[in-house]
Amino acid sequence: MDLWFSEKYTDGVVFSIKVDKQLTSVQSEFQRIDVYESRDFGRILVIDGYLMLTEKDEFIYHEMIVHVPMAVHPNAERVLVIGAGDGGVVRELTRYDRVKKIDLVEIDEMVVNVCREFLPKTSCKLDDERVSIYFQDGIEFVKNSRNSYDLIIVDSTDPFGPGEALFSEDFYKNCYRALTDEGIMVNQHESPYYESDAIAMQSAHKKISGIFEICHVYQAHIPTYASGHWLFGFASKKYHPVMDLNSGGWNKLGIKTKYYNTNLHLGAFALPNYVLELLKKAEKQG
Repeated sequence: MDLWFSEKYTDGVVFSIKVDKQLTSVQSEFQRIDVYESRDFGRILVIDGYLMLTEKDEFIYHEMIVHVPMAVHPNAERVLVIGAGDGGVVRELTRYDRVKKIDLVEIDEMVVNVCREFLPKTSCKLDDERVSIYFQDGIEFVKNSRNSYDLIIVDSTDPFGPGEALFSEDFYKNCYRALTDEGIMVNQHESPYYESDAIAMQSAHKKISGIFEICHVYQAHIPTYASGHWLFGFASKKYHPVMDLNSGGWNKLGIKTKYYNTNLHLGAFALPNYVLELLKKAEKQG
């Protein structure tokens, strides 16, 4: 009998991957965590029935959420990562010698433990000496931070369950206060394609655009995420994601990437018309 992992996108759309076996299934205090092995996508991390990453395409997400802000901010040394217990964001950040401090705040210790055991490709840098891991609520952590970070990366799950509060206006305001005067916040911004995802995306954009001086959205193609069309939010107190891109400086670093490059960086902010219309509508509601 064939074994399939299936994620329901809408009442009429289901995405399925044939899997060879289930490697683990655990129930934490917060959520259910599953890891599957598949021929086509490698190992797959699933939380509460929703696909979080696959070994095959996780590099796209993690490169785009990290290298875009790092190529813009010339002096990002202190970074706060909220969520991201799989370690992929941390892995990309540790490739920068100038980064001196990475605080990873993950509410669910079991996510980190599972990823250390079953997803070594993403969790391989969690023990870097610059990384401090805090197993606590990211909302509470950032509430107590002031002018502390050059960059905040919000790698949240979807806006329900443990990740719901990471899409609130109060949370974004606290992130603003936790940043330095030149600080940048980047967040996963959901997909614009299916209606329920688009509503969540618009809600986040409305809140963030009302708080930060500079607020833009960029995109990437991630095959195993809903519709394959995924957005990220770029919010900043000072730096513009396109005009302040330091292509020459970033390219001199010699960081070898599989997806990100500085030409693609520019193109990622050129959004389709239907996405621009959704964003404009959200801004008018603000």
